[in-house]
Amino acid sequence: MIFGRHINRYYLRYAHWLLLGLASLIAVDYLQLLIPNLYQMVVNGLNQGWVLVDGVQLPFDMDFLLDRICMPMVWVILSMVAGRFLWRVMFLGTAFKVEESIRNRMFDNARHLSQNYYQIHKVGGLMSLFTNDLDTVAECFAWGIMMFFDALLLAVMAVAKMLRMSVMLTVLSLIPTALLLASATVVGRYMMKKWDIRQEAYARLSDFSQESFSGIAVIKAFVKEAKELLAFRKLNEENEVANIEHTKASVLLRVLVMMFVESVICIILGYGGYLVWKGSFNAGQLVEFIGYFTSVIWPVMAVSELIDMSSRGKASLKRIGELLDAQPDVVDAPGAKPLDHIRGEIEFRNLSFRYPDGEYDVLQNVSFRIEAGENVGLVGKTGCGKTTLVDLILRTYNVPDGTLFVDGHDVNRVTIRSLREGCAYVPQDNYLFSDTIVNNIAFAVDDWTKEEIEEAARLANVDASIRDFSNQYETMLGERGVMVSGGQKQRISIARALMKDAPILILDDSVSAVDTDTERTILQNLRQTRKGKTTILIAHRITTIREMDKLLYLEDGRITAVGTHQELYESCPGYRKMVDLQKLEEEGGSEHA
Repeated sequence: MIFGRHINRYYLRYAHWLLLGLASLIAVDYLQLLIPNLYQMVVNGLNQGWVLVDGVQLPFDMDFLLDRICMPMVWVILSMVAGRFLWRVMFLGTAFKVEESIRNRMFDNARHLSQNYYQIHKVGGLMSLFTNDLDTVAECFAWGIMMFFDALLLAVMAVAKMLRMSVMLTVLSLIPTALLLASATVVGRYMMKKWDIRQEAYARLSDFSQESFSGIAVIKAFVKEAKELLAFRKLNEENEVANIEHTKASVLLRVLVMMFVESVICIILGYGGYLVWKGSFNAGQLVEFIGYFTSVIWPVMAVSELIDMSSRGKASLKRIGELLDAQPDVVDAPGAKPLDHIRGEIEFRNLSFRYPDGEYDVLQNVSFRIEAGENVGLVGKTGCGKTTLVDLILRTYNVPDGTLFVDGHDVNRVTIRSLREGCAYVPQDNYLFSDTIVNNIAFAVDDWTKEEIEEAARLANVDASIRDFSNQYETMLGERGVMVSGGQKQRISIARALMKDAPILILDDSVSAVDTDTERTILQNLRQTRKGKTTILIAHRITTIREMDKLLYLEDGRITAVGTHQELYESCPGYRKMVDLQKLEEEGGSEHA
């Protein structure tokens, strides 16, 4: 059995199923202990020619064999089969429900966790929680209950019957149990440590595999297959060693159990044979006693299995509990109210920001204002803080009170959900799901029509490319959109954002992979369709943002210039240098062409 704050509730929730399973388990154990008495009658009947039943001698003939032994044996076996089927359905069915419930709780909590959590915990490690660890916990819940009560009930009933037959022989048979339990406790603690190490090794292997498969194109491009293979082999060997160490401990425990069983068999045969020789026992009774002890072997082995299982279950439940107990860093403040009818006005007031694990401020005293309906471009060198700036508008991270406002409301005083519902976002990585193109574009909305999907694709200048596919909008994209080019991926992401038709649209370097003509078409469509709505565009190409209403130039986490393209070119040396360098690159490219 396994206990913990995150699993105890299920014992009460499914108590009716568990009690029915226990009832069938008790019936099976009771019926199982009827069989040794039938063996005793067969042995005594063959030796003596008669059988003593309730103090009456009955001849051992065919009628007795059929009526008193064979038919009862058939009914016992059939009843045991039905009982075992029932308790398996009850226990295993409950375990599957528990597994489903915990997995839903894990996923539900995971979707609320802040981005900082996923920067610390890798995908492979998290996936091992949803697979390996959760399977282990479910196994402990179902089989743990069954093994615990089965071992307890069967052992008590069998030992009671053994005591009625011979107290001394029973005591001698059970003496090694104390040594076994002491040894098993020590080995069980050791196994729990080894299971932790095993799971950590498995998580590292999963992380590496996931990253390698995701980055297979890069690995092939740099001809690093051999290097990756060597790195994988090292992790695989570490996983192998961890598994072997845990298996060694598990085998040691089973060896101890077998030593116990064999030693007790020797005691029963030795002392029991002496009792038969003295006449205190007959051969049938000795066979019956051995049959009861054989029933005790399973509870003894179940002890070792329970120790092994519980050690693994506790370690896995601890790892799962860390995910379930993890709290999001970015949450609604007490009393936060929904922000209705967002107009798109955004203001930063002396905002400084440092990442939770950062060593310095990536934004310093940032102050500017975006009027509702303005088209604003963010430009600056790589790493100057552009993406961080728009992430804060979406409340991806916490910001100090009184530093960021939307429509005049402090973002810390409005609900995160209402704020994000008013924004559409196209991130730098342009993440696409392994689904159809139509479902990727429609991801942001619940109700949509085919015409709306096609219109959004047309505005993103990707409709023609989609129609070139044999299945058009029903084309399945591979993992992370691997089936389409970088430019197509960007344009599908833009179409997804346009479907939302949000008051605030954020495009983070979202047209960098398209040619200038396509870029010009997309930007023209945005200006026409988003009049009166706020659009923030991050770009490195000056041609992308030069026609915007306002440009913000960032340098080392500071806003150093605000104005139109011409104003910044005349007043901001950093911006002028960037513009001139890009002109030289374009002229150089034209000459070579």
